[in-house]
Amino acid sequence: MKKRIAILGSTGSIGTQALDVIREQSSELSCYALSAHRSVDLLISQAREFKPAVVCIADPDLLETLRNGLSDLPIRCYAGDDAIVEMVSDDNVDIVLASMVGYAGLRPTLEAIRSGKTIALANKETLVVAGELVTAAARANNVKLLPVDSEHSAIFQSLEGEDPSTVEKLLLTASGGPFRTLSKEQLKTVTARDALRHPNWQMGAKITIDSSTMMNKGFEVMEARWLFGIEQSRIQVLVHPQSVVHSAVQYVDGSVKAQLAMPDMRLPIQHAFTYPHRRANDYPRLDFFALADGLTFERPDFDRFPCLGLAYEAMRVGGNMPCIVNAANEVAVDAFLHEKIRFVDIPDLIEKTMHATAFVKAPDYEDLVATDESARRKCREMLDRFAVRC
Repeated sequence: MKKRIAILGSTGSIGTQALDVIREQSSELSCYALSAHRSVDLLISQAREFKPAVVCIADPDLLETLRNGLSDLPIRCYAGDDAIVEMVSDDNVDIVLASMVGYAGLRPTLEAIRSGKTIALANKETLVVAGELVTAAARANNVKLLPVDSEHSAIFQSLEGEDPSTVEKLLLTASGGPFRTLSKEQLKTVTARDALRHPNWQMGAKITIDSSTMMNKGFEVMEARWLFGIEQSRIQVLVHPQSVVHSAVQYVDGSVKAQLAMPDMRLPIQHAFTYPHRRANDYPRLDFFALADGLTFERPDFDRFPCLGLAYEAMRVGGNMPCIVNAANEVAVDAFLHEKIRFVDIPDLIEKTMHATAFVKAPDYEDLVATDESARRKCREMLDRFAVRC
């Protein structure tokens, strides 16, 4: 039987590339359900091509438009967050691709785990905010968490067949983003348009900004800690501008296993969908002879990119601090994208929110929901003070 996939966030960058993979591997994969936030026209177009059983739009105001656009097809149409949760619980779903942006992906991902679905995890914020809760739920329900981030997929592949006790450290690569070579002074004047010009990857706006601040890499360290059970001190970030070595594992004997490929998100998506098998495709191949300038590696600069340090501090403190950082980051990135604050204000705003929000040492799910709401509110209250400098 074909694997039946539900895609949370089908109109985003990961979601559209996941549909490319399903299109390419149609003999093995099928699209059972699609959801989107507000991009209703694209969702209708996707549904008309892939003929899923269910589609869901998060914004209830767009449900009528969705139904009208698919009225001639036997597709069930729903709207709202509760409907998305019900969608991932459907007995006919085998794999849930969690590719919604930000904190919004936590609740449906947890529900999919409780329903016993295999999770293709592209929403790193789920593990950032609630790594302990999510991994405990996965163990309790015997659910696989298959990473879709290129870096975590590379580590996952490099760990295959190895004894976990022989791992010395994880080597997590980072492109360095569009501002890798800029000075602190130059960073004061960069714009959102500048930040969205990533040198290697085509991604959504939020994750592209996170890449430019290196908060994305901090989140990925948190994600790796929960996915692979490796403490923070044994996860090393390497800035690798070419994005060819997607990440690696160093073992106790000094050996290093790495996964290399062209920077193409369809590869880790396909690996998660077809695991444990590899399937042929026609994606671009890595040509070592074309790498005339070689492969380079640098240490991350915590001074120019303080968001990475804030992520490490959140991991060190633990509790609900990663949730606070994630909430503040989402507010700050949105403000930067709307030209309300400067690029260099993002880490300042996050740090102030970390100090202003109540700390909970051992949060449960309800604590995390309350933390997210509180941190967002406090962060928004501080926005005006930063806006006057913009």
